[in-house]
Amino acid sequence: MVLLSEIAIWMAFIISSYFLIFWLLVLLEEDPDSYSITKKLVVFPLVSIVIPAYNEEDSIVETLKSIITMDYPKEKIEVIVVNDGSTDDTKELVEGFIQKNSTWKIDLINQVNSGKGVALNKGLKKSKGEFFACLDADSFVKKDTLRKILPYFDEGDDVATVLPLMKLRDTTTFLQKVQWSEYLINFFYKKLMGMLDCVHVSPGPFSVYRSKILKKLGGFDEHNLTEDLEITLRLQKHNYRIIQTLNAEVFTKAPKKFNEFYKQRNRWYKGSLINMFNYRGLIFNRKYEEFGMQHAPRIATAGILAFSLILITVYHFFQPLIQNIVALSHIKFDIFTLLRDFKLNISFLSFNYVNLFFAGFIFILGLIIIYYAHKFTKENWKSRGRLAVPAYLVLYSLLLSIVWAGIAVDFMRGKIQKW
Repeated sequence: MVLLSEIAIWMAFIISSYFLIFWLLVLLEEDPDSYSITKKLVVFPLVSIVIPAYNEEDSIVETLKSIITMDYPKEKIEVIVVNDGSTDDTKELVEGFIQKNSTWKIDLINQVNSGKGVALNKGLKKSKGEFFACLDADSFVKKDTLRKILPYFDEGDDVATVLPLMKLRDTTTFLQKVQWSEYLINFFYKKLMGMLDCVHVSPGPFSVYRSKILKKLGGFDEHNLTEDLEITLRLQKHNYRIIQTLNAEVFTKAPKKFNEFYKQRNRWYKGSLINMFNYRGLIFNRKYEEFGMQHAPRIATAGILAFSLILITVYHFFQPLIQNIVALSHIKFDIFTLLRDFKLNISFLSFNYVNLFFAGFIFILGLIIIYYAHKFTKENWKSRGRLAVPAYLVLYSLLLSIVWAGIAVDFMRGKIQKW
């Protein structure tokens, strides 16, 4: 078991270091700012914005307000809200908003609860816009977001999707502040991935699609845990381009409590594994260049690596604990005598310097990534408190390890996941 844990640690170090160094080399080779387009729109195409909503009474009105206050001609925007069988006041709030803003083209579709994929496809079928934007009902766009996104489609007819930089709006709890750092770092990574056409997910908060491509591919998978990831893998399979921006912003809400965080991430990562299995033909396929040879294998092995590290951690924690319990049983758990005779005997020769080197090396690479993530997303690392980034460094891997452990148990139990 000791040998296996050492091998697993070595593998984790090699794989983690490889990808961290790879993306840092991409950053040194290419300036992300050079991939940003700042030209102004001259022609304003019709854009259909579809909002799937299920029990979103707390945020739906504010989401709609963020749309009608965008700096974009209102006659070139159509809004379609698909109420997915809400049991709260979502329907009534949307109807009231439509009445108060009758000069805007806002339609409401009511359906029995059928899931996000069905809601998006109903909106897609009704939409008339050259571009199709999906917006989660708990997310909010900035005034200039659409103006900054659309020019990227001029890069070529093969550009299928353009994604904004997603930031958290409210960070009142400690967990949300950890996620604030996570979002900035992940979207910085996505920008680097986009430079090599390696983006694998188009999130719900205001991903903008070229409508004819989306319709050509048959819309969204209505039975998928992560329909946003599935459609992106489908676009990659058909060699379409997905562009990640950092100059167009959208804000969303994050889970406040761990049980909400766990449920959300369990669905996300489980959906990733299932979709990568369904699209396993992309893995190590030279036809898809960097996406097939670099990124798809990383997604496919992320869960295995995380679960292996959990087992190692549990083993190294419980093995000495069990040994100490057995030792105490030999002296009939006479703890007071043990404490009285206790002497602290630390030898620097007893440390595992190889593992310490691994941890230190990964830590330094992580700090470099964090620095550049904040630089290119134009955020101050102290803006959510001085502990946000340190907490991310210490807790994020632990939180995800718990999620991956839960996913492993779900798969072993044959648990059926619902959206």
